[in-house]
Amino acid sequence: MDVLKEVFEIIKDRIKNKPEGSYTTYLTTDDSKRAINKICEKIGEEATEAILAAKDGIKRDIIHECADLIYHLFVLLAYSGVEYEELLEEFEKRRKNVGR
Repeated sequence: MDVLKEVFEIIKDRIKNKPEGSYTTYLTTDDSKRAINKICEKIGEEATEAILAAKDGIKRDIIHECADLIYHLFVLLAYSGVEYEELLEEFEKRRKNVGR
């Protein structure tokens, strides 16, 4: 299993089982409106940090902040019921349209 799929599966498991002390549990435990708001706020925060890291041009900071952003996007996708394979299918569709 590739590491991104593994992370996605861990996120799904934590959303379902809500282990105490899990950051994913913290983000997704409230009612759905509050949970979505928390997740989206974190995505906005992490996107801003990724942008600032890119502007600073420090590669390790860019990698770190983009990993944070991807994690929070995965939380949003999993919380919304999207499967990892569905995301890959969307990328496959787009790859087929490149150059058209």
